[in-house]
Amino acid sequence: MNSITTKDAIVYFNSDVYTELNTYIKTTEPSKIFVLVDTNTHDYCLPKFLERLESGDIVIEVMEMPNGEEHKTIDICKGVWEALSEYNADRKSLLINLGGGVVTDLGGFVASTYMRGIPYINIPTSLLAMVDASVGGKTGVDLGVLKNQVGVITEGKMVGIDTSFLDTLPQNEMVSGFAEMLKHGLIYDEKYWNTLTHLEKLDISDLDNLIHQSVIIKNDVVTSDPTEQGLRKILNFGHTLGHAIESYFLENDEKTTLLHGEAIAIGMILEAYLATKVCDLSDNELEIINEGILKTFSKVEITKTDQLQIVELLKYDKKNSHGVVKFVLLEAIGQPKIDCVATNKQISEAFDYYNN
Repeated sequence: MNSITTKDAIVYFNSDVYTELNTYIKTTEPSKIFVLVDTNTHDYCLPKFLERLESGDIVIEVMEMPNGEEHKTIDICKGVWEALSEYNADRKSLLINLGGGVVTDLGGFVASTYMRGIPYINIPTSLLAMVDASVGGKTGVDLGVLKNQVGVITEGKMVGIDTSFLDTLPQNEMVSGFAEMLKHGLIYDEKYWNTLTHLEKLDISDLDNLIHQSVIIKNDVVTSDPTEQGLRKILNFGHTLGHAIESYFLENDEKTTLLHGEAIAIGMILEAYLATKVCDLSDNELEIINEGILKTFSKVEITKTDQLQIVELLKYDKKNSHGVVKFVLLEAIGQPKIDCVATNKQISEAFDYYNN
């Protein structure tokens, strides 16, 4: 597959990943190479990665963090910063983030702030990270259960997408990443959405091309608006309510924690309903969206008590302005609209639609 040029980096695929990565190392001669992994990628991805990494005489240090969204915190960052310092990382050191979205988000933030910035490279190993978290330069960590409240936008030197790492993923993680791909179709390309919702016509060999298309879509949006002043906001479709749902289920011990994509799938259905009230999305397209998402994602029970606490979390959404919650909604499939406002009554009706 052809590489994709972003604002400040290039995304390489499969065998090109190692050719370009090794060329970069040989050309730039970093003082040391640090590889950040989590407990899963340490066991399942690191050995294969190190086999293909050509570092010459450059020392490689591996740093391991716990797996899971609950560890995407400033405390873990502090541990990584301290490890870099302890192992004498300087401004010519290179950090390679080998993992899913938690690793690439946190590792990118660590690199962007250590000594006011050292170079980093993302090697995403989950479907979610390949199509979303690794591209666009958004880095950061959660503040308590509030998603991505602290961070900066700084692109790495390159992104390497080796889809063979997907062989290590459990099914629920694959499904989680698929939500972001569905979102790309809904906000940008109706034809792509139609392809994704009729996977019975495809086979596993088509997955690489679908991933490539999602990266193209995200890069097109990000390149036109790198700091999210306008168009880039469309990437947040499903995320205003989705992030609040994800945070609520994460902090509530009585609930089963949802993966990011599972929460975003709910958010997209809810926000598609809001679009019928605010943006004149047709009832027919609402049903197409609902059915297309529920082909892959199971329904989750959300009670009235849950809803009240989820709505309370909306005030922390990063798109808000002057105390007003701003949504990205759809006028039609492939036609998003930013900075939309919905009433609490409409949000309650959206939950009723989802539950029923």
